[in-house]
Amino acid sequence: MRLELRDITKRFPGVLANDGISISADRGEVLGMLGENGAGKTTLMNILSGLYRPDSGEILIDGQSKVFHDPADAIGAGVGMVHQHFMLVPVFDVVEAVALGAETVSGVLGRFDRAVARARIVALSEQYGLDVDPDARIENLPVGVRQRVEILKALYRHSDILVLDEPSAVLTPLETEELYGIIRSLKATGTTVIFITHKLNEVLEVADKIVVLRRGRVAGTAIPAHTTRQELANMMVGRDVELVVPKGPASPGEVVLSIRDLRVRDDRLEIAVDGVDLDVRAGEIVAIAGVQGNGQTELVEAIVGLRAIDAGEMSIGGERIEHATPRHIADLGVAHIPEDRGRDGLINQMTVAENYILDTYHREPYSRRGLFDLRAVAARAKQGVVDFDIRTPSIETTAASLSGGNQQKVVVAREFSRPVRLVVAAQPTRGLDVGSIEYIHRRLVEQRDAGAAILIVCTELDEVLAVGDRVAVMYEGRIVGVLAGAEATYEAIGLLMGGAHFGGAAA
Repeated sequence: MRLELRDITKRFPGVLANDGISISADRGEVLGMLGENGAGKTTLMNILSGLYRPDSGEILIDGQSKVFHDPADAIGAGVGMVHQHFMLVPVFDVVEAVALGAETVSGVLGRFDRAVARARIVALSEQYGLDVDPDARIENLPVGVRQRVEILKALYRHSDILVLDEPSAVLTPLETEELYGIIRSLKATGTTVIFITHKLNEVLEVADKIVVLRRGRVAGTAIPAHTTRQELANMMVGRDVELVVPKGPASPGEVVLSIRDLRVRDDRLEIAVDGVDLDVRAGEIVAIAGVQGNGQTELVEAIVGLRAIDAGEMSIGGERIEHATPRHIADLGVAHIPEDRGRDGLINQMTVAENYILDTYHREPYSRRGLFDLRAVAARAKQGVVDFDIRTPSIETTAASLSGGNQQKVVVAREFSRPVRLVVAAQPTRGLDVGSIEYIHRRLVEQRDAGAAILIVCTELDEVLAVGDRVAVMYEGRIVGVLAGAEATYEAIGLLMGGAHFGGAAA
């Protein structure tokens, strides 16, 4: 057996992160690892990669016990990790980025021997089908190619145990398929791959065996050919989960959100939204698909008043909002679920109750003649905890103390606990486990069925197809197609996400 983790236990103050976990993977095997947030996956892989020391248990490589004091020890033993957020220097070229920290030197002065490093990188790229230009600058590479550079970094350091942490999180469907091919080539050459993901389809596609973690323990193992998405989801959560929330056909009504020829700049003052036209009607869910970074963030911020626009028109229920403040837009009945709940959705140092009234604190019943009514705040927050199943010891618990799923429920509870005309939800289930995803989807469908217009921005195709009544795809700041009904397939959306144009329905 190439790799074994035996009875790994790791405690942090107040948390038992890993509780006697044992897993193994052979040479040339792909081990898929599934688990909810807080299940212990990241802690376990940080132990394997030398960032943490276990409190008890041992790591065995080829049957020999290993003790890693730091990541250098793990790399020396053949363990490499490709993190979800790439660690590359943008102004370096590929050779410099890959060789950084492991440079080949020559001459009396010990200068970096670029020619030797370049030749080795080219050989590795060809051997594993990575197709990377060694002289290209990192900042000019597409996301999928940057990931290949990260894999090259590990291979350059002779890693034959490779940990991939959520490797498809920022990839298009086509790039994901290419990643599968790379993993298969790694497997064919004897590399052991640990594939961490929350996407059930992916782990069934690429893994030879699957281990599921729940609450710091191994909840079970499975062979892809002998299990299903449903069985894996139930194992992750410990109960029956609805992977696709039931919803009837949409009954679109009047246009609630109207956008015409909208242009918006990003933080670098470059055009990020380039002439977008879109209507969202009462009683429908419009899902915007696309790889992150194609203008979706700027579009959402413009709609809710958080970013100035360059040109174009926007209206909610016929009222123009191009220069409206966020408070005015909220008062029009707009609920906003931001893509970064920690930065834009919550104030982590505040309590659940305080976060619950962040956008209504100035209105009755919470505020009367400039004074807070703390009893009213407490009463509404307690009701929200019950209605939205927020798992918290108390409404006085700080938001930072809650799990990601419960933090998101606080945001949803706050936004949906007032009359809602339009919901603007950016990545509403990002980083959430399947149980929390099920809950959020159910609430969104409830709002649609109550007559609200729903605009969702999402990078996950499963989510787009599960909740969207229509699907608009953004690419390089433009909407390149709007699909409905039978048109909205993985293949059609995937092509549009990669920049292909499609003759879909009008926006």
